[in-house]
Amino acid sequence: MPYDSAATRTRLLDAAYTEFSERGLAGARVERIASVAAANKQAIYAYFGSKDGLFDAMLAVRLGALADTAPFTPDDLPGYAGALFDALQASPEILRLTQWSWLERADVSPGEVESHREKAREIAAASGGTLSDARAMDILVLVIGLSTAWSTTAPELRAIGDDDPVTRTKSHRAAVVAAATAVVEALGSN
Repeated sequence: MPYDSAATRTRLLDAAYTEFSERGLAGARVERIASVAAANKQAIYAYFGSKDGLFDAMLAVRLGALADTAPFTPDDLPGYAGALFDALQASPEILRLTQWSWLERADVSPGEVESHREKAREIAAASGGTLSDARAMDILVLVIGLSTAWSTTAPELRAIGDDDPVTRTKSHRAAVVAAATAVVEALGSN
């Protein structure tokens, strides 16, 4: 059977997703990733250059998938907040990965900075030019924060007020959308 480099690369990215989300960049081991991926450890270095390169490639793939699942909608930020909330409930590992990245690295990637700048420009444009890029960035950060706060709160705290976790999560999602609406109304008029 011929060697399939694309399949090997995909298996490495999938194994890295699990390893990095569980252990972070510092705690992850290339030996475990290679073993789970049924690949040679040298394949990681051949395809990605380093463990950091593998982390970056895996994170880019997963953030791309998140963007597909919860597309950015600058003209409907409450809808985006709800979609992002749903996507993070379905795949909480992606938020853990970004948190590992923030904890273990001094800077965000240039791609992440540009992605946020572009989103802020899109929000400003959707406002008909009434918002500065800085105010649009404030709105973006608040909407993302609203969408991610539930996933970063301890389950015992999320359970307060309702014994049924499904009902409580739905109630909180509605609160996220309402709060995003309030943020857009309050800051979008300045």
